[in-house]
Amino acid sequence: MEKLYGILEDFRPDVDFRNEEKLIDDKILDSFDVVTLVGEIREEFDVEIGVNDLIPENFNSATLIWALIERLQNE
Repeated sequence: MEKLYGILEDFRPDVDFRNEEKLIDDKILDSFDVVTLVGEIREEFDVEIGVNDLIPENFNSATLIWALIERLQNE
């Protein structure tokens, strides 16, 4: 999870990813941000994030993003 925090904090140092739980709902991250993050996550964690996984529920917090990564790694 710390590796994910590092990616997120490097990407958007102005956001408190450790505490924010509405990254999409509060429009902190937009669709371009998510696409960029997906590329970085794919490269760092060697997972394929499919179109069906590109939903707000998977990207509203770092915890939810981590849960997505873990699920994809276990598939």
